[in-house]
Amino acid sequence: MLQLTKPLAVIDLETTGINLATDRIVEIAIVKVMPDGSKSVKHKLINPEIPIPKQSSDIHGITDEKVKDAQTFRQAANELKQFLDQCDLAGYNALKFDIPVLAEEFLRVNVDFNFKKRRYVDVQVIFHKKEQRTLTAAYQFYCKKELKDAHSSMADTTATYEVLKAQLDRYGDLENDVEKLSEYSAYNNNADFVGRIIYDERGEEIFNFGKYKGKPVVQVFREDPSYYSWMMNGDFSLYTKKVLTEIKLREFGKA
Repeated sequence: MLQLTKPLAVIDLETTGINLATDRIVEIAIVKVMPDGSKSVKHKLINPEIPIPKQSSDIHGITDEKVKDAQTFRQAANELKQFLDQCDLAGYNALKFDIPVLAEEFLRVNVDFNFKKRRYVDVQVIFHKKEQRTLTAAYQFYCKKELKDAHSSMADTTATYEVLKAQLDRYGDLENDVEKLSEYSAYNNNADFVGRIIYDERGEEIFNFGKYKGKPVVQVFREDPSYYSWMMNGDFSLYTKKVLTEIKLREFGKA
């Protein structure tokens, strides 16, 4: 059994596509594991309010027709926030996709969901550091089971949780502690989810792309104030913009 000091929510999303800034959730499944080992489940189809491309429907099987009467994320947001209250988060490729997409959805509907006070465990990162495989192969490798209904949120979420438990059994150097698993799952020192802004060795936010790559965000805003406006008006994720605004307010007292 996982050693938990607070609930761990294992999340999987199906979406209209893979663009973090513009694509939307069409299905969400959450398995919430409590410190005593008990579990509760939240599973919802979501009306994305935009068309679902055929190439996405071909992968997960969710069409416009299937979600036309489902709740929108705006309608489901407070229920999801309450279900995830006080939880650390886990998933498969969650740090690069599921968690950033979820953050975008909460920001889009102005629901205050604090992502900073949580630890994140990414089963894919652990798997890739150890074995380099897909979720289907991970399920076969660790659990000796065939993953049926792959790209179904519920099947993927359940498989992810089983793989995480099997990884702890297999690798003696993996500590059965969410904080340690979170540290092991981390790709880098991102200040935002997508790595546009990272922390340097002193804990200062620096840009990680473009003409100001490697320069402190505060320095850039001081020397080129228009860069903030350019990013806020650009095709960047809402969470990246939120981080930028927090830095600007912190350092200059205004956005």
